[in-house]
Amino acid sequence: MIVDLTPADGAAYDPASDPRVADYLAMSDAALRQVADPAAGRYIAESTTVVRRAIAAGHTPRSFFLARKHVPALADLLEQFDDVPAYVGEPELLEAIAGFHLHRGALAAMQRPAALDLGTVLQDARRIAILEDIADHTNVGAIFRSAAALGIDAVLITPRCADPLYRRAIRVSMGTVFQIPWVRLGVWHDAVAHLRAAGFTLAALEVTDEALPVDDVAAQNHEKLALILGTEGAGVSAAALANSDLQVVIPMAAGVDSLNVAAASAVAFWELRAR
Repeated sequence: MIVDLTPADGAAYDPASDPRVADYLAMSDAALRQVADPAAGRYIAESTTVVRRAIAAGHTPRSFFLARKHVPALADLLEQFDDVPAYVGEPELLEAIAGFHLHRGALAAMQRPAALDLGTVLQDARRIAILEDIADHTNVGAIFRSAAALGIDAVLITPRCADPLYRRAIRVSMGTVFQIPWVRLGVWHDAVAHLRAAGFTLAALEVTDEALPVDDVAAQNHEKLALILGTEGAGVSAAALANSDLQVVIPMAAGVDSLNVAAASAVAFWELRAR
């Protein structure tokens, strides 16, 4: 159901007073959206590719929001969900509403899927990634993309970790956040007992005196392994290190002391994959 947002000639338009576009207001405020979107049971999918992948994953659109020229690219979805409003306008109008230029021309407000059960997620998994307080949405998205590509069966995230369903994280992940199971933990240390009961060895990716080179850990061929990745800068917390069974390090050459957490995750996922 296409709804043209273009105001009548000469009419003033105030997006803040238009309840139809409430899902799309203040989209450039990441801190606000990190709280407001989960509370409202929604997330925003950005670009026609991501919108398609979200729907292919079984997620339900609340509305579409797109530049007029992008209507043909989503015509089949608009027909499939003909009872869902598709708000259409020129790029300048959409930018005034969203607060940023829609380079990819199309957004959709999606209903958040129900949270997954930790026990169910762990049941058949052999490789798990735990993201501890990783605050950068770009890094979270990149880690999910590597996790999906390199054999990680599920991702657990701590309370202060960035939202995997924030639009930037989704975009960077290329929609892989829709295909890999993930669970937000209450306090992730409370999940340690669940992980151990499920047979997981907890390995922290962190430089410590006891850390083993990643290829040495790979040679141990753990049946089930949960890899803890720490926040940018501070790394894995002291509490997480205390809960880990071992620490893992990626040996560096030429005096480089570390990799970005997203790059490091890709190396570790590949080296520590189930064999």
